[in-house]
Amino acid sequence: MPRDAAGHLTPGRLSPARVVPAHIARPEYVGKAAPTPARGDRYTPEEVERIRAAGRIAAQAVEAVGAALRPGITTDELDRVAHEYLVAHDAYPSTLGYRGYPKSCCTSLNEVICHGIPDDTVLETGDLVNIDITAYRDGMHGDLNRTFVVGGLEAAAPAARELVERTEEALRRGIQAVRPGRPVNVIGRAIESYARRFGYGVVRDYTGHGVGRAFHSGLVIPHYDAAPAHAEPLEAGMVFTIEPMLTLGTPEHPGTEEWDLWADDWTVVTRDLSLTAQFEHTLVVTESGADILTLP
Repeated sequence: MPRDAAGHLTPGRLSPARVVPAHIARPEYVGKAAPTPARGDRYTPEEVERIRAAGRIAAQAVEAVGAALRPGITTDELDRVAHEYLVAHDAYPSTLGYRGYPKSCCTSLNEVICHGIPDDTVLETGDLVNIDITAYRDGMHGDLNRTFVVGGLEAAAPAARELVERTEEALRRGIQAVRPGRPVNVIGRAIESYARRFGYGVVRDYTGHGVGRAFHSGLVIPHYDAAPAHAEPLEAGMVFTIEPMLTLGTPEHPGTEEWDLWADDWTVVTRDLSLTAQFEHTLVVTESGADILTLP
């Protein structure tokens, strides 16, 4: 069964990997154990528009999955919706085959912080489910995620609803902190200072990253105040994701950044099995701030 008696998740059954039509270009890592190391995180205006085009398809796929959400649907069915939307728009699902990942999106439910694998788990009213989709098209990746509440935001318990709303606000604050010349660590400082006001944990070991030609470049964007580390300056033309992961905990035991990894080597869960939420956008640093590249 996909949930134990306490309502927490256990691994479900996976369906076969979905097929991508032969005419759709594959990222270079498909069929390999690992991607080729990436170089560079700054892009020309023409390259940024190609990332934006991929990001728009990914964002529209997230919307399509959100429209399909309902009690009783499985996360595998959500993966089907994401996959079919992407390939119908001549985009490759970037997660499929990345370091062996078996599905076309990530579905992270309740206590799953990130990288949940779609399976036969059945969604219930009030569940939090994060949908993480990356599209690869015309040589570029566009990456975003969003946390939904099954049955609508009003179906969540008040603490869960506030966690979702505040995690999205934390992302907004991280994006607003972006200015050329500022250090990378200013982004995490803005996110953590906001999240800690509510006693939330801020996951430290999973970060934002450079994205574009590569699914993940070597650029790291922490979501906590990492100073004096990560002091490299933001520069116009840099493209990366910001994707804070906040954890709830309880009034007696506030949120924590501690986590455990399932035996599948992908699914990351809160150690205390408390709820978690995440939001993500890909953006480019402009002369005056940031431009989001993953809008529908």
